[in-house]
Amino acid sequence: MSAMGTLRAALVLTALTVILLGGVYPLAVWGIGHAAFASRSEGSLVYRGNTVVGSSLIGQRFTSDKYFHGRPSAAGKDGYDAAASGGSNLGPTSKALADRVSADRLSLLGTDGPNPPNDLLTTSASGLDPHISPEAARYQIPRVLRARPDVDRAALEGLIARHTEQRTLGLLGEQRVNVLALNFELDSLH
Repeated sequence: MSAMGTLRAALVLTALTVILLGGVYPLAVWGIGHAAFASRSEGSLVYRGNTVVGSSLIGQRFTSDKYFHGRPSAAGKDGYDAAASGGSNLGPTSKALADRVSADRLSLLGTDGPNPPNDLLTTSASGLDPHISPEAARYQIPRVLRARPDVDRAALEGLIARHTEQRTLGLLGEQRVNVLALNFELDSLH
């Protein structure tokens, strides 16, 4: 084969590869994902009426006492920045980490009571974990009750139980509560 023939074959193969792997394959994956998992492929968005209030996959900052709070976040300058997902990279001997955890512990002791669960003191690897443990949710009940005197303890415990997701396939991960979904339904109690 001549040099021109080799060049032509290489260009044709490159063009076919670009079309297949850069166009056909991504469109096929998108189409299958959209057909089989419509909500998830669109970002698992949560709506209040016609307004998007968040995603069930990305944690949000809740600061009001009338809401359940999620894990602390180190994603971005102010936390919960989906464009800057990631942990703080502070190790177990870091004074900055120890100071932040101590400050968070003191804050929780002042508002929610003694012995806060670890997931209310530690960040996740992504900084965007939308879940807390059922224990962390139950720990916050007294604060939420004080801020919402028209809601009773049994109603909050029922909400937490309804929003407690089980281990994936019965063995992967831990039980967890989606904070956005929990707070969304908490608002609908009124």
